[in-house]
Amino acid sequence: MTMVSFRELHHLDVPFVLANAWDVGSGLAFAAAGFPAIGTTSFGIAASTGQPDGGRSSKTATAALVGQLARLQVHVTADIEDGYSDSPEEVAEFVAELATAGVVGVNIEDSTDGHLVDPAAFADKVAAVKRRTPTVFINARVDNLWFAEQATVAAVLLRAHEYEVAGADGIFVPGLVDAHQIHAITAGIDLPVNVLAHPSLTVAELGALGVRRVSSGSLPYRAAMDSAVASAIALRDGLGLPAATPYWDLQSRLEAFNQG
Repeated sequence: MTMVSFRELHHLDVPFVLANAWDVGSGLAFAAAGFPAIGTTSFGIAASTGQPDGGRSSKTATAALVGQLARLQVHVTADIEDGYSDSPEEVAEFVAELATAGVVGVNIEDSTDGHLVDPAAFADKVAAVKRRTPTVFINARVDNLWFAEQATVAAVLLRAHEYEVAGADGIFVPGLVDAHQIHAITAGIDLPVNVLAHPSLTVAELGALGVRRVSSGSLPYRAAMDSAVASAIALRDGLGLPAATPYWDLQSRLEAFNQG
């Protein structure tokens, strides 16, 4: 069976859900569960190395992880924070290296250290990546709502349009949870719109509002941490132990991956 392209996943009848991995084990689990594409989570990767999210701390670990995940029979897209550099040329070079490793998409954010950057400067990064590696799907992240700076629909649309002109293939608006705002933004942008998963709206409801991609973000990592603590507490306190995939099943999955 021919795999649907990563770009085509953004134009299906329903939004596609992107599961975000933080290590090989989580990536293998998502692939085994049938997800056609796997992204990375900068928060999960940074936290796994003992670093807070942002601050360009996830670059080395992200590059190493996507190089491994690209061996799977799924599309792999990388969360690369702000591109890990202020230089458009350096960002483009890094993305080109990821593409050589098998990455089909990147998520780049228009903020650094928790604050919005000049949209023209960010557009220069988008344009440089598109010139260097035109086949890579650029998901341009607009952070107005996430960091509560110029947090209006109009401001989001202004940035999104500038990034579209620069060559972005999709627009990601984290922090977008209000149905009216979601509809206004999807209606005002020609590119596929990506949002973070949120308990207030289902994937089907987001699709009805015009969303084409829903990212799990750091949710699986955070839920895994909660489950790990809960299982240890249950053991300590003599409660019923939770169900878990058998050791030998996960071991076999890892052995198959390393033999592939």
